[in-house]
Amino acid sequence: MLNDNHQPFLIRGYRRSDREAVRKLCCDTGFLGDPIDPVYEDRELFADFLTTYYTDHEAESCFLLEVDGQISGYLLGSRKPLRNQLYALYQNVWLFFRALTRYFRYNQRSRRFIRWILMYGWREVPAQPRRVPHFHINLLPEARKVSTTRALMSAYLSYLYRSGEKRVCGQILPTRAPANDRPKTRQTNEAFSGRIGAFC
Repeated sequence: MLNDNHQPFLIRGYRRSDREAVRKLCCDTGFLGDPIDPVYEDRELFADFLTTYYTDHEAESCFLLEVDGQISGYLLGSRKPLRNQLYALYQNVWLFFRALTRYFRYNQRSRRFIRWILMYGWREVPAQPRRVPHFHINLLPEARKVSTTRALMSAYLSYLYRSGEKRVCGQILPTRAPANDRPKTRQTNEAFSGRIGAFC
């Protein structure tokens, strides 16, 4: 397939050998499409929170975008929402205590991010149907094209159709403005406070 710039790309299923590349991409795009590092320094915990269930427990629902042989995007999905929710209960407790043991070694921005997550983060995520498949998608800036996004979505929706699913739920978080258009004094927690939109 060709993207909007006539550059060839490939959509394929996730493989175990892709795990580190997916985790890196998650962190490279984790702050509204930008790297998470200026906001939260602990890439290990950040990637654990957002990718581990999908890559380790429901890999068959994950699809990758390759451009020039490099992983440039992913769609991590779940068609087993109850299992995902049970895993999240365990994972949230485990990650909370891991973050707590590291909290005083974090820099000021990372501590602020942890406080924001605990106090406000849960309010920003809209309720979604408990028995409906879901997904989230991340692409590197140069791979954010209509063609690549459509191809990833088509692969996942076709997979759901073949599996007998009739509904799917997703969440949309607006991307950030280009760096040179952002106010210099904008606070990290303000940047995170935009409402996430859900569609099902």
